[in-house]
Amino acid sequence: MKHYVLIISAVAALGGFLFGFDTAVISGVNPFIREFFDLDEILLGWANSSLILGAILGTLVAGKPGDWLGRRRTLMLTALLFLISALGSALAGSFTEFVIYRMIGGVAVGAASVISPIYIAEVAPAGQRGRLVSLNQLTIVTGIFVSFFSNYLLEQLTQNNWRWMLGVEAIPALLFLLLLVTVPESPRWLIINGQVERARRVLSKWLSEAEVEEEIRDVQSAHSAAVTAGVTVLLKPGYRKLALLGVVLAVFQQFTGINVIMYYAPLIFERAGFGTGSALLQTAAIGVINCVFTILAMRFVDRLGRRPLLIVGAGSMAFFLFTLSLTFFAGRLDGYWVLLFIMGFIASFAASYGPVVWVLISEIFPNNIRGVAVSVATFALWSANFIVTATFPSMLARWDGGYTFLFYAAINVGSLFFVRAFIPETKGKSLEQLESELTA
Repeated sequence: MKHYVLIISAVAALGGFLFGFDTAVISGVNPFIREFFDLDEILLGWANSSLILGAILGTLVAGKPGDWLGRRRTLMLTALLFLISALGSALAGSFTEFVIYRMIGGVAVGAASVISPIYIAEVAPAGQRGRLVSLNQLTIVTGIFVSFFSNYLLEQLTQNNWRWMLGVEAIPALLFLLLLVTVPESPRWLIINGQVERARRVLSKWLSEAEVEEEIRDVQSAHSAAVTAGVTVLLKPGYRKLALLGVVLAVFQQFTGINVIMYYAPLIFERAGFGTGSALLQTAAIGVINCVFTILAMRFVDRLGRRPLLIVGAGSMAFFLFTLSLTFFAGRLDGYWVLLFIMGFIASFAASYGPVVWVLISEIFPNNIRGVAVSVATFALWSANFIVTATFPSMLARWDGGYTFLFYAAINVGSLFFVRAFIPETKGKSLEQLESELTA
């Protein structure tokens, strides 16, 4: 029975794999589309940021279909968008077409970042929820690593190798769509929408008869008369504080500086004295560290709890960014010390804020507002991502690495105090129990 929950969670987490692949694959495509479409710096930046803008849109529109159509059907629409984006961007005959299909992929990325964690949180037993939702983050970092490796393999393939780099995503997108046919709808969504018998059949696949009835009663008693739609519901007493916690936590995840490293690592390494020929090895090392420490987080998130991982992670990220800034201030840019500090930062993020923020966002909101609330929090996350991505090059040019990384170190210190003061511990509690405690 545990295996069944793991399997359906893994299928839903394929949305995370496509999320990671789609956001990272552009790093290998950039040099080739720049020449093919004759792009200047501004248009190349638009080619990269168009997906992020699409993701922001996706987070805004995903919650309503998730509540109206169900989690499973919304994930199927998301898989279809990934498939269309992969094939469309690979076959694009003009830069305008390319951007349109990348934005479609961005909508899919944003929707997957909302619905995949929700689905997993709603099927997972309370004692395994942290680990299973963290599976989504593991698939994200795996998708990033696979995209780097795929780009490397396809680089020498043909003159239009960039088309293959983008088009290969159609394979996991199609697999995701086909596998979703085999998984059930979220039983919590079924109960909330009056389909109790269907929910009973789904729950009976991993719970005993008595546990099934208890689960149904808990969801029904926690759910108010109807599913409330609209963002304005988050301003009501009892929901306002939770919405603010989710938004601030999501923004802090991005302002840790993680995507400064992920998107601009070659630029940072170049500043540190590395030659361009070693960029592939450095990128692969980042991918490996990201995956390994995400797996460690999955092992401990339900044992140690969410708060301890976030507190230790924020402190260690601040330390590694502070030491990284010191190397720039001192002018001792020995490339391997910079690589070491960056690896420490990546490991700290992957073991804490990477998976744990997604876990908390998926579980702190009540059943009847979870779709819209997660959409708003994820919208804030992607908006923060866009700001960080757009501002880092100018910050690095104006402030150099010393003040830039010191700025992000200070933000991590702030996030540590925020978690200690405001974030509740949620490990081992059912979603209905959390709803009762957090909205009291």
